[in-house]
Amino acid sequence: MPLVPGLRVFRSPMHGYGVKALRDFAEGEVLGDVEGVAWHDGEWWDDTYTLRITDVLSFDMVCQTRWINHSCEANAEIDLGVDENGEPWARVYAWRDIKAGEEITFDYEFSAEHAQKCFCGAAKCRGIIVREEELHLVTQKL
Repeated sequence: MPLVPGLRVFRSPMHGYGVKALRDFAEGEVLGDVEGVAWHDGEWWDDTYTLRITDVLSFDMVCQTRWINHSCEANAEIDLGVDENGEPWARVYAWRDIKAGEEITFDYEFSAEHAQKCFCGAAKCRGIIVREEELHLVTQKL
C-alpha cells in the first residue's frame, strides 16, 4: 500500500482502523493525493473504499487514505474530479487546523439511497451518514 507522507494508519477506537496525522496541518493544506483505480459502471468492484466521481465512474482508494473514517464533524475533505485525459483524481485537504496525533476524518456524504446509521460519536452527529441536503429523505427510513 503506497504511503502518504504525514499520515499513518492506526487502530482507531472509532471503527477498527483509521488514519492519524503525524504532524500539524493548517486549514486548506493538502494532506495527500489519493492513489486509486478507476471503475466504470457495469464493472464489478468492492465499493467499500470507493469515491463516486461521476454517474458512471468510481475511484477505488488503494493508499492509506482508504482508512479515513467518517465523522459528521470532519476535519478533512476530499476534492475529486477527472483530469484532461479522462483519469480520475482525488486529494485530501484539511477542513480545519489538524494537530499531530489527531484522527483524520471526512464526511462521507452518502446519497439518500445509500444512507447508513452513523456511529461517529461527534457532538453534532446527524445519526445518519447522508448528504445534509438529503437528510430529510431518510430520517423516516432509519
